[in-house]
Amino acid sequence: MSSKPDEAEQGAGEFNRRQFIRGTSFGTLMMLMRGVPLRAEENASAAAPGATTYKTMGAPVACGVIGCGVWGREILNALARLPNAPVVAIAETYEPFRRRAQEAAPKAETFSDYHKLLEQKNVQAVIVATPSHQHREVVVAALQAGKHVYCEAPLATTADDARIIAQAAKAAGKLNFQSGLQTRSDPQRHFLLQFIRSGALGRTVMARSQWHKKQSWRRTSPKPEREKEINWRLASETSAGLAGELGIHQLDLISWFVNSRPTAVSGFGGILKWQDSRTVADTVQAVFEYPGGMNFLYDCTLANSFDAEYDILYGTDAAVMMMRGGKAWMFKEADSPLLGWEVYARKDQFYQETGIALAANATKLTAQQEKPGEEAADAETPLHYALAAFIQNSNVVATGVEDFTANFGNDTNGLREYLAGLSKSRLPAAGYREGFEATVAAIKANEAIVKGGKIILQKEWFEI
Repeated sequence: MSSKPDEAEQGAGEFNRRQFIRGTSFGTLMMLMRGVPLRAEENASAAAPGATTYKTMGAPVACGVIGCGVWGREILNALARLPNAPVVAIAETYEPFRRRAQEAAPKAETFSDYHKLLEQKNVQAVIVATPSHQHREVVVAALQAGKHVYCEAPLATTADDARIIAQAAKAAGKLNFQSGLQTRSDPQRHFLLQFIRSGALGRTVMARSQWHKKQSWRRTSPKPEREKEINWRLASETSAGLAGELGIHQLDLISWFVNSRPTAVSGFGGILKWQDSRTVADTVQAVFEYPGGMNFLYDCTLANSFDAEYDILYGTDAAVMMMRGGKAWMFKEADSPLLGWEVYARKDQFYQETGIALAANATKLTAQQEKPGEEAADAETPLHYALAAFIQNSNVVATGVEDFTANFGNDTNGLREYLAGLSKSRLPAAGYREGFEATVAAIKANEAIVKGGKIILQKEWFEI
């Protein structure tokens, strides 16, 4: 959310529901141990099997942004850095937010009603950044209006609403739909996926993720009705909780890396620090069970900042730890087989452990010249790559539909096959299925946390 003269919005500058912090405490810990840096080639596409280059520029796609709070303005700023994503329209019900959004997109036409934005012929694609519980209505209307849609994650705060969105996206075969699971577009994560899927970790036996940041998650306003509106994340009737609003990204990352979907989740949590009118827990833990016996432990708290945020996969031969900012390390077991490249890589000391620093977007020469702890981070954010993929893929779909229709008419099945054949022209991105499955799993995790018990995830819950 944005600020205005009579609205303090405490905490808005330090947090939004999807901008993960770049923690330094664990990075400092890493410096005290020994690691071996590995660098991918500068062409990040080499790290993503089947992916094309990330350095791309297609025809301009005129964009509209619906929802211009804190995260909506982050999106506007990211779009402004893309040469082929002009923002021609913005929609926001709250007038001060519209004013601030227009500063980021001065040439955009502004609307208080998003339906008016969808009526604009020049708007080809929309990015939906409204509160999560409002996504269904906006997304369905946008698809019906013939717009390509990027919908922030989670898709919704109920499984039924998420399924309606996924069904609408699936039915809109001539349009590009992307869910806001940004790591699916991040070249650094594709780079790491190559190692994990190659079996370098051995058998994956467990995973762990955390998000720690001491903050209330509350924004203030002198108007009670406005304060209730901007704090929708703190109300159980409008929020999917910490698991849904934050944990979904880390849950999706782990599920993607192990190429599986959780079969059960146990949850715990409570309001342990911020004793106010909220009905959403400020500290949670969840244990996701996967086929084969692997468990994924997730914890999130707004009560303490120690150890920040990271993800770890543990295998019988090695473990990989991932942080934001393009940093990751591999820690090998003493009895693990020799991979070959680690013989020539730089070694950093991590207490009694040896780590291999993994990072995309750097040359091998750069890797050897860097000092320990100065691993080159990607200058671009996951949001940048996600939006770049959305623009590129919207272009691919629109052009493909135009070409197919001109040559073969309105054969729906043929068009679907034709567009599927254009997959190599697309950039990696999370579609409606990935967004739906992650949303359902995160919502069920929140339900398990609320009841303090275990939920068996039924296969039919993930059907679209």
